[in-house]
Amino acid sequence: MFPCSQGNLPTGVSKRRMHIFYSGRVQGVGFRYTVKGLTPGFELTGVVRNLPDGRVELVAEGDEQELIAFQKAVRDSGVGPLISKEEVGWSESENKFKGFEIVG
Repeated sequence: MFPCSQGNLPTGVSKRRMHIFYSGRVQGVGFRYTVKGLTPGFELTGVVRNLPDGRVELVAEGDEQELIAFQKAVRDSGVGPLISKEEVGWSESENKFKGFEIVG
């Protein structure tokens, strides 16, 4: 892990954006709060929100390996068995986030 403040990575470390849509029994079960509770162990920024169609959307930015480890931590958490499908997309970081928040 990198020593970072306010979600900024040291110079020379490229940030990526991971965008995941979770399907299954992921609303009304503390999914977003569980995800947010995992974030202190990781150097990333982003948001998690419920969608009107019953899915949960996660957008996180940071070092790619850190994001992959975070994705695994979500799967390995108490809400992991409630996930029936993950749709994952990757792109370049947009540097839009300060910290990690539950929105919507």
